[in-house]
Amino acid sequence: QVQLVESGGGSVQTGGSLRLSCATSGITYSPYCMGWFRQAPGKEREGVASIELFGSTTYAEAVKGRFTISKDNTKNTLELQMNSLIPEDTAMYYCAADWNSNRRCGDLVRSDYTYWGQGTQVTVSS
Repeated sequence: QVQLVESGGGSVQTGGSLRLSCATSGITYSPYCMGWFRQAPGKEREGVASIELFGSTTYAEAVKGRFTISKDNTKNTLELQMNSLIPEDTAMYYCAADWNSNRRCGDLVRSDYTYWGQGTQVTVSS
């Protein structure tokens, strides 16, 4: 059974940094798409960044230049380095994965990702 577990969330001040990690289990081969999504209170879940099996990455406009997504295919772990954090980044962050090679990972569409973690909270204060 595939499981995704996020860690690394916390509270920081504006301009600070956090590094999120997503550990996977129950995986026999690397997912085609892995991504990070976030959901702020009262808002829809939105895509933050994605990375395909062979390393192609996509970022939401709101985080370009500040966030970096990376993965380790041998360990099947996913990370998100978040720098220059602002209060608008405050949200629950979710790791997601899918094995369907027909997915357009970079579209960051929630319904394209089948497996999800429980989330880790990120709070940025001004």
